[in-house]
Amino acid sequence: MALDLKTDAGRTIALALVKDADVVVENFSGQVMTRLGLGWETLSALNPRLVYCAISAYGREGEFADRLGFDPVTQAESGFMSMNGYEDRDGVRTGSSVMDISTGMMASNAILSAIVARSRTGKGQRVEVALYDTAITMTGYATLQNLFNDWQPRRVGNGSADTVPTGVFHASDGPFFMVCASTVIFQRVFRDVAGRPDIADDEQLKRPAGRMAERQRLIDMLAVLFATGTRAHWLARLKEAGVPAGAVRTVAEALRSPETKARGLVTQLPHPTAGTVPNVAFPMRFSGTPAPAPVAAPTLGQHTREVLGALLGYDARRLDDAARAGAFGQAAAGGSGGSAELKS
Repeated sequence: MALDLKTDAGRTIALALVKDADVVVENFSGQVMTRLGLGWETLSALNPRLVYCAISAYGREGEFADRLGFDPVTQAESGFMSMNGYEDRDGVRTGSSVMDISTGMMASNAILSAIVARSRTGKGQRVEVALYDTAITMTGYATLQNLFNDWQPRRVGNGSADTVPTGVFHASDGPFFMVCASTVIFQRVFRDVAGRPDIADDEQLKRPAGRMAERQRLIDMLAVLFATGTRAHWLARLKEAGVPAGAVRTVAEALRSPETKARGLVTQLPHPTAGTVPNVAFPMRFSGTPAPAPVAAPTLGQHTREVLGALLGYDARRLDDAARAGAFGQAAAGGSGGSAELKS
């Protein structure tokens, strides 16, 4: 459903819905929700069990509260971008909007934690997740390595800063990625795949530092070998030897891969006007409470009347009055930089 929260009629409906809502999620900038009369203090007074999740760019308080947030900007500011790419050029952002996606996941976890707490205390609470905070978290181990040892990660492209030989290798018909995360795996590569027990059993190369010192020599040896066979050949050999490796695919190749098909990740959903639309399946699987079958995304405001009739008992006349008062805005209009969502 859709409400125009800038109208009195729209806000009246929102407040009525909040009285029985479990969760409110909002990602407006600054103090927009407070100015609309829908801030935490107002809503929690109406519904003490409410879990109110605010998703912001740099937090709701402090000197950066009014800054707009964008995924690639926080990739740059957090140091995340400095870790990606090659040493002889600028760091690069990820193609996927990983900070937007991970911030949504952080918000989901925060909401679930607050719901568990409510089951024990009977009270809701306000939780906040900031895009910038998440970006700092997403730098992973680099944060504490720097804080403890002032260590700055180097960009190593598709390689690894601490495991050799790890990275992209080219077979005769395409690239694949291989990881040598331990001495045991290193030995499997050279003894069982490359047929070089002399390398596998070299005392110097059994040590990570020794392999790092011989990085280029080891990589060059494997590059020559892997170029002599197809990708399918080498991936089969690596799998048999217990070495983690996989084809470097395009998105199109990944969506049509055997792994994707085996997991049933690409599906078709019926659609009221388009016939069917493609869909990527939900990644979580539950043994006792399976997720309901997905449906095609509704049009903006498609179920407004249905929801308000079911939840608030609005009849046709009251719905028409609310529509004339502007409560539902223009059904075909898009969003404008933020949203609030109520869940029951």
